[in-house]
Amino acid sequence: MTAQPVRVLVVDDSALMRKLIPQILETDNSIQVVGTAMDGNFGLKKIEELKPQVITLDLEMPGMGGLDMLKEIMRRHRLPVIVVSSHSTEGASITLRALSLGAFDFVAKPTDVSSRMQESARELIAKIKAAAQSRGIQIAGPGEIPMPAPRPKIKAGDKKQPSKIVAIGISTGGPQSLQYLLAQLPHDFPGSIVVVQHMPEGFTEMFARRLDECCALNVKEAQSGDLLLAGRVLICPGSRHLKVKRLPLGDIAILSDDPRVNGHRPSADVLFKSVAEEFGDRALGVIMTGMGEDGANGLGLMKAAGAMTIAQGEQSCVVFGMPKAAIERGHAMRVVDLAAMANTLQAQCSTARNERGIGAGQG
Repeated sequence: MTAQPVRVLVVDDSALMRKLIPQILETDNSIQVVGTAMDGNFGLKKIEELKPQVITLDLEMPGMGGLDMLKEIMRRHRLPVIVVSSHSTEGASITLRALSLGAFDFVAKPTDVSSRMQESARELIAKIKAAAQSRGIQIAGPGEIPMPAPRPKIKAGDKKQPSKIVAIGISTGGPQSLQYLLAQLPHDFPGSIVVVQHMPEGFTEMFARRLDECCALNVKEAQSGDLLLAGRVLICPGSRHLKVKRLPLGDIAILSDDPRVNGHRPSADVLFKSVAEEFGDRALGVIMTGMGEDGANGLGLMKAAGAMTIAQGEQSCVVFGMPKAAIERGHAMRVVDLAAMANTLQAQCSTARNERGIGAGQG
Protein backbone atom coordinates (compact mmCIF):
# COMPACT_ATOMS: atom_id res chain seq x y z
CA MET A 1 0.00 0.00 0.00
CA THR A 2 1.51 3.32 -1.08
CA ALA A 3 0.94 6.13 1.40
CA GLN A 4 0.17 9.60 0.10
CA PRO A 5 3.20 11.92 0.25
CA VAL A 6 3.37 14.40 3.13
CA ARG A 7 2.25 17.83 1.90
CA VAL A 8 4.71 20.53 3.00
CA LEU A 9 4.57 24.33 2.79
CA VAL A 10 7.95 26.15 2.97
CA VAL A 11 7.86 29.67 4.47
CA ASP A 12 11.13 31.63 4.24
CA ASP A 13 12.02 35.18 3.22
CA SER A 14 15.27 33.99 1.57
CA ALA A 15 14.85 33.22 -2.13
CA LEU A 16 17.79 30.82 -1.85
CA MET A 17 16.15 28.85 0.98
CA ARG A 18 12.78 28.81 -0.85
CA LYS A 19 14.61 27.11 -3.70
CA LEU A 20 16.98 24.94 -1.64
CA ILE A 21 14.53 23.46 0.91
CA PRO A 22 12.07 22.15 -1.73
CA GLN A 23 15.02 20.66 -3.68
CA ILE A 24 16.17 18.87 -0.52
CA LEU A 25 12.72 17.62 0.41
CA GLU A 26 11.79 16.36 -3.02
CA THR A 27 14.75 13.97 -3.04
CA ASP A 28 12.40 11.88 -0.84
CA ASN A 29 9.40 10.46 -2.68
CA SER A 30 7.27 10.45 0.46
CA ILE A 31 7.35 14.27 0.70
CA GLN A 32 5.66 16.75 -1.65
CA VAL A 33 6.32 20.49 -1.41
CA VAL A 34 2.95 22.01 -2.29
CA GLY A 35 4.09 25.63 -2.17
CA THR A 36 6.38 28.33 -0.78
CA ALA A 37 5.74 31.71 0.84
CA MET A 38 8.04 34.65 1.57
CA ASP A 39 6.40 35.90 4.78
CA GLY A 40 3.74 35.13 7.35
CA ASN A 41 0.83 36.82 5.58
CA PHE A 42 1.45 34.93 2.34
CA GLY A 43 2.05 31.76 4.37
CA LEU A 44 -1.34 31.93 6.11
CA LYS A 45 -3.10 32.42 2.75
CA LYS A 46 -1.22 29.44 1.29
CA ILE A 47 -2.30 27.25 4.22
CA GLU A 48 -5.94 27.99 3.37
CA GLU A 49 -5.38 27.32 -0.35
CA LEU A 50 -3.00 24.36 -0.30
CA LYS A 51 -3.93 22.45 2.89
CA PRO A 52 -0.40 21.37 3.85
CA GLN A 53 0.18 18.79 6.59
CA VAL A 54 3.52 20.22 7.80
CA ILE A 55 5.06 23.70 7.58
CA THR A 56 8.74 24.66 7.62
CA LEU A 57 9.10 28.16 9.00
CA ASP A 58 11.86 30.75 9.05
CA LEU A 59 11.36 32.97 12.11
CA GLU A 60 13.18 36.11 11.04
CA MET A 61 11.09 37.56 8.21
CA PRO A 62 9.85 41.06 7.29
CA GLY A 63 6.13 41.84 7.43
CA MET A 64 4.44 39.20 9.56
CA GLY A 65 7.36 37.44 11.23
CA GLY A 66 7.66 33.78 12.06
CA LEU A 67 6.51 33.99 15.68
CA ASP A 68 3.34 35.86 14.76
CA MET A 69 2.62 33.38 11.99
CA LEU A 70 3.25 30.49 14.38
CA LYS A 71 0.74 31.91 16.89
CA GLU A 72 -1.87 32.15 14.12
CA ILE A 73 -1.15 28.59 12.94
CA MET A 74 -1.54 27.28 16.49
CA ARG A 75 -4.77 29.27 16.96
CA ARG A 76 -6.41 28.45 13.63
CA HIS A 77 -4.96 25.22 12.29
CA ARG A 78 -2.90 23.32 14.93
CA LEU A 79 -0.57 22.09 12.18
CA PRO A 80 2.93 20.84 13.05
CA VAL A 81 5.57 23.50 12.36
CA ILE A 82 9.30 22.82 11.99
CA VAL A 83 11.39 25.93 12.54
CA VAL A 84 14.43 26.41 10.31
CA SER A 85 16.64 28.42 12.64
CA SER A 86 19.88 30.37 12.47
CA HIS A 87 22.75 29.39 14.80
CA SER A 88 23.10 32.88 16.32
CA THR A 89 22.33 33.71 19.95
CA GLU A 90 19.30 35.66 18.75
CA GLY A 91 18.34 32.68 16.61
CA ALA A 92 18.56 30.34 19.61
CA SER A 93 16.45 32.65 21.76
CA ILE A 94 13.66 33.08 19.21
CA THR A 95 13.72 29.34 18.39
CA LEU A 96 13.19 28.38 22.04
CA ARG A 97 10.35 30.91 22.17
CA ALA A 98 8.81 29.22 19.11
CA LEU A 99 9.05 25.80 20.77
CA SER A 100 7.29 27.17 23.87
CA LEU A 101 4.51 28.47 21.58
CA GLY A 102 3.94 25.01 20.12
CA ALA A 103 6.41 24.50 17.25
CA PHE A 104 6.97 20.78 16.72
CA ASP A 105 10.78 20.93 16.45
CA PHE A 106 13.57 22.84 14.75
CA VAL A 107 16.48 22.30 12.40
CA ALA A 108 19.48 24.60 12.57
CA LYS A 109 20.49 26.17 9.26
CA PRO A 110 23.95 24.83 8.39
CA THR A 111 26.67 27.42 8.98
CA ASP A 112 28.56 25.92 6.02
CA VAL A 113 26.02 25.04 3.32
CA SER A 114 28.49 23.09 1.16
CA SER A 115 29.73 20.65 3.83
CA ARG A 116 26.80 20.39 6.25
CA MET A 117 23.81 20.51 3.92
CA GLN A 118 23.43 16.73 3.59
CA GLU A 119 23.31 16.27 7.36
CA SER A 120 20.72 19.05 7.72
CA ALA A 121 18.73 17.57 4.82
CA ARG A 122 18.51 14.13 6.47
CA GLU A 123 17.45 15.71 9.76
CA LEU A 124 14.78 17.89 8.14
CA ILE A 125 13.31 14.98 6.15
CA ALA A 126 13.16 12.75 9.25
CA LYS A 127 11.49 15.48 11.32
CA ILE A 128 8.90 16.25 8.63
CA LYS A 129 7.92 12.57 8.48
CA ALA A 130 7.69 12.41 12.29
CA ALA A 131 5.66 15.64 12.38
CA ALA A 132 3.16 14.27 9.86
CA GLN A 133 2.54 11.23 12.10
CA SER A 134 2.64 13.06 15.43
CA ARG A 135 -0.20 14.00 17.74
CA GLY A 136 1.19 17.53 18.05
CA ILE A 137 2.01 19.40 21.22
CA GLN A 138 -0.58 18.15 23.71
CA ILE A 139 0.53 19.11 27.18
CA ALA A 140 -0.52 22.75 27.42
CA GLY A 141 -1.31 25.72 25.28
CA PRO A 142 0.99 28.76 25.17
CA GLY A 143 1.16 30.40 28.54
CA GLU A 144 -0.46 27.42 30.29
CA ILE A 145 2.75 25.89 31.62
CA PRO A 146 2.27 25.64 35.38
CA MET A 147 4.69 27.93 37.18
CA PRO A 148 5.79 27.27 40.75
CA ALA A 149 5.15 29.90 43.38
CA PRO A 150 8.20 32.17 43.66
CA ARG A 151 10.59 30.60 46.14
CA PRO A 152 14.26 31.21 46.85
CA LYS A 153 16.48 28.68 45.16
CA ILE A 154 18.77 26.73 47.46
CA LYS A 155 22.34 28.07 47.29
CA ALA A 156 24.83 25.61 45.84
CA GLY A 157 26.69 25.53 49.14
CA ASP A 158 23.53 24.44 50.97
CA LYS A 159 22.96 21.41 48.77
CA LYS A 160 23.19 17.88 50.08
CA GLN A 161 24.12 14.61 48.49
CA PRO A 162 21.24 13.53 46.24
CA SER A 163 19.12 10.58 47.28
CA LYS A 164 19.14 9.37 43.66
CA ILE A 165 20.59 10.31 40.29
CA VAL A 166 17.74 10.85 37.83
CA ALA A 167 18.90 10.40 34.21
CA ILE A 168 16.51 11.69 31.53
CA GLY A 169 16.76 11.06 27.78
CA ILE A 170 14.45 13.18 25.62
CA SER A 171 14.20 14.52 22.06
CA THR A 172 11.35 15.85 19.89
CA GLY A 173 8.79 17.62 22.08
CA GLY A 174 11.36 17.79 24.85
CA PRO A 175 11.72 21.52 25.50
CA GLN A 176 8.04 21.99 26.39
CA SER A 177 7.77 18.64 28.17
CA LEU A 178 10.86 19.31 30.31
CA GLN A 179 9.60 22.77 31.21
CA TYR A 180 6.28 21.24 32.26
CA LEU A 181 8.01 18.55 34.34
CA LEU A 182 10.66 20.68 36.04
CA ALA A 183 8.21 23.49 36.88
CA GLN A 184 6.27 21.01 39.02
CA LEU A 185 9.23 19.85 41.13
CA PRO A 186 9.84 21.65 44.45
CA HIS A 187 13.05 23.52 45.29
CA ASP A 188 13.92 20.85 47.89
CA PHE A 189 13.64 17.96 45.41
CA PRO A 190 16.05 15.37 46.86
CA GLY A 191 17.33 13.91 43.59
CA SER A 192 19.96 15.20 41.16
CA ILE A 193 18.80 15.34 37.52
CA VAL A 194 21.02 14.87 34.45
CA VAL A 195 19.42 15.42 31.04
CA VAL A 196 20.30 14.53 27.47
CA GLN A 197 18.04 16.58 25.18
CA HIS A 198 18.82 16.15 21.49
CA MET A 199 19.69 19.71 20.51
CA PRO A 200 22.54 21.24 18.49
CA GLU A 201 25.48 23.15 19.89
CA GLY A 202 24.68 26.78 20.65
CA PHE A 203 21.09 26.16 21.81
CA THR A 204 21.48 24.22 25.06
CA GLU A 205 22.99 27.01 27.18
CA MET A 206 20.03 29.30 26.49
CA PHE A 207 17.63 26.37 26.92
CA ALA A 208 19.10 25.68 30.38
CA ARG A 209 18.82 29.37 31.30
CA ARG A 210 15.15 29.48 30.27
CA LEU A 211 14.40 26.38 32.36
CA ASP A 212 16.26 27.88 35.32
CA GLU A 213 14.07 31.00 35.12
CA CYS A 214 10.80 29.08 35.19
CA CYS A 215 11.37 26.49 37.89
CA ALA A 216 12.43 26.27 41.53
CA LEU A 217 15.35 23.91 40.84
CA ASN A 218 18.79 25.12 39.83
CA VAL A 219 19.23 24.38 36.10
CA LYS A 220 22.45 24.88 34.15
CA GLU A 221 24.25 23.63 31.07
CA ALA A 222 26.62 20.92 32.29
CA GLN A 223 30.38 21.44 32.46
CA SER A 224 32.95 18.77 33.27
CA GLY A 225 33.42 18.69 37.04
CA ASP A 226 29.94 19.96 37.94
CA LEU A 227 28.77 18.32 41.17
CA LEU A 228 25.63 16.18 41.11
CA LEU A 229 23.67 17.87 43.91
CA ALA A 230 20.16 17.49 45.25
CA GLY A 231 17.86 19.98 43.53
CA ARG A 232 20.26 20.60 40.63
CA VAL A 233 19.51 19.88 36.96
CA LEU A 234 22.37 19.56 34.47
CA ILE A 235 21.57 19.81 30.74
CA CYS A 236 24.08 18.18 28.40
CA PRO A 237 25.59 20.67 25.93
CA GLY A 238 24.83 20.15 22.24
CA SER A 239 27.52 18.17 20.38
CA ARG A 240 28.98 16.64 23.57
CA HIS A 241 28.27 13.42 25.46
CA LEU A 242 27.42 13.49 29.18
CA LYS A 243 28.73 10.88 31.62
CA VAL A 244 28.86 10.72 35.42
CA LYS A 245 31.57 9.68 37.86
CA ARG A 246 31.57 8.80 41.55
CA LEU A 247 34.52 10.35 43.35
CA PRO A 248 35.46 10.45 47.07
CA LEU A 249 34.87 14.22 47.25
CA GLY A 250 31.56 14.13 45.37
CA ASP A 251 29.79 12.79 42.31
CA ILE A 252 30.45 14.78 39.14
CA ALA A 253 29.43 15.20 35.51
CA ILE A 254 31.99 14.61 32.77
CA LEU A 255 31.67 15.76 29.15
CA SER A 256 33.26 13.88 26.26
CA ASP A 257 33.71 14.20 22.51
CA ASP A 258 33.43 10.48 21.77
CA PRO A 259 31.85 9.59 18.41
CA ARG A 260 28.08 9.80 17.86
CA VAL A 261 25.96 6.92 19.14
CA ASN A 262 22.70 6.10 17.27
CA GLY A 263 23.54 9.13 15.13
CA HIS A 264 23.42 11.40 18.20
CA ARG A 265 25.82 13.45 20.25
CA PRO A 266 24.61 13.88 22.93
CA SER A 267 23.21 10.37 23.21
CA ALA A 268 20.87 9.15 25.94
CA ASP A 269 22.43 5.67 25.64
CA VAL A 270 25.84 7.09 26.63
CA LEU A 271 24.38 8.81 29.70
CA PHE A 272 22.27 5.82 30.78
CA LYS A 273 25.23 3.39 30.43
CA SER A 274 27.44 5.65 32.54
CA VAL A 275 24.76 6.12 35.23
CA ALA A 276 24.14 2.33 35.33
CA GLU A 277 27.85 1.61 35.83
CA GLU A 278 28.45 4.30 38.45
CA PHE A 279 25.22 4.35 40.47
CA GLY A 280 23.34 1.08 39.89
CA ASP A 281 20.27 0.99 42.16
CA ARG A 282 20.90 4.58 43.33
CA ALA A 283 19.64 5.76 39.96
CA LEU A 284 16.39 6.36 38.15
CA GLY A 285 16.22 6.20 34.34
CA VAL A 286 13.53 8.13 32.46
CA ILE A 287 12.98 8.02 28.69
CA MET A 288 10.62 10.65 27.32
CA THR A 289 9.12 11.94 24.07
CA GLY A 290 11.33 11.73 20.99
CA MET A 291 12.05 10.28 17.56
CA GLY A 292 14.07 7.12 17.07
CA GLU A 293 15.44 4.62 19.58
CA ASP A 294 18.21 6.47 21.42
CA GLY A 295 18.24 5.52 25.10
CA ALA A 296 16.23 2.28 24.80
CA ASN A 297 19.23 -0.04 25.22
CA GLY A 298 20.82 2.20 27.84
CA LEU A 299 17.62 2.04 29.87
CA GLY A 300 17.96 -1.75 29.73
CA LEU A 301 21.46 -1.46 31.23
CA MET A 302 20.07 0.72 34.03
CA LYS A 303 17.32 -1.82 34.76
CA ALA A 304 19.87 -4.66 34.82
CA ALA A 305 21.98 -2.63 37.28
CA GLY A 306 19.05 -2.34 39.70
CA ALA A 307 17.73 1.11 38.79
CA MET A 308 14.04 1.96 38.50
CA THR A 309 13.24 2.66 34.82
CA ILE A 310 10.34 4.76 33.54
CA ALA A 311 9.00 5.51 30.06
CA GLN A 312 6.63 8.35 29.24
CA GLY A 313 3.17 7.17 28.22
CA GLU A 314 2.09 7.44 24.59
CA GLN A 315 -0.82 9.83 25.16
CA SER A 316 1.42 12.62 26.45
CA CYS A 317 4.31 12.10 23.98
CA VAL A 318 4.66 14.40 20.97
CA VAL A 319 6.51 11.49 19.29
CA PHE A 320 6.36 8.04 20.90
CA GLY A 321 9.51 6.65 19.25
CA MET A 322 12.05 6.53 22.10
CA PRO A 323 9.66 5.41 24.88
CA LYS A 324 8.03 2.87 22.56
CA ALA A 325 11.40 1.27 21.73
CA ALA A 326 12.24 0.96 25.45
CA ILE A 327 8.79 -0.46 26.34
CA GLU A 328 8.82 -3.00 23.47
CA ARG A 329 12.24 -4.29 24.59
CA GLY A 330 10.98 -4.75 28.14
CA HIS A 331 13.35 -2.14 29.59
CA ALA A 332 10.73 0.18 31.14
CA MET A 333 9.49 -1.01 34.54
CA ARG A 334 6.79 1.67 34.64
CA VAL A 335 4.92 3.73 32.04
CA VAL A 336 3.93 7.17 33.34
CA ASP A 337 2.13 10.04 31.60
CA LEU A 338 3.72 13.46 31.72
CA ALA A 339 1.09 14.86 34.08
CA ALA A 340 2.09 12.30 36.74
CA MET A 341 5.85 12.30 36.08
CA ALA A 342 6.83 14.93 38.67
CA ASN A 343 4.93 13.16 41.47
CA THR A 344 6.50 9.85 40.44
CA LEU A 345 10.04 11.26 40.53
CA GLN A 346 9.35 12.99 43.84
CA ALA A 347 8.02 9.76 45.39
CA GLN A 348 10.93 7.65 44.12
CA CYS A 349 13.60 10.09 45.30
CA SER A 350 11.93 10.87 48.64
CA THR A 351 11.59 7.17 49.46
CA ALA A 352 15.29 6.70 48.74
CA ARG A 353 16.14 9.71 50.93
CA ASN A 354 14.08 8.39 53.83
CA GLU A 355 15.66 4.95 53.56
CA ARG A 356 19.17 6.42 53.61
CA GLY A 357 18.52 9.24 56.06
CA ILE A 358 18.30 12.86 54.92
CA GLY A 359 21.56 14.07 53.43
CA ALA A 360 23.11 10.61 53.58
CA GLY A 361 26.32 10.17 51.70
CA GLN A 362 27.20 7.52 49.17
CA GLY A 363 26.23 3.99 50.10
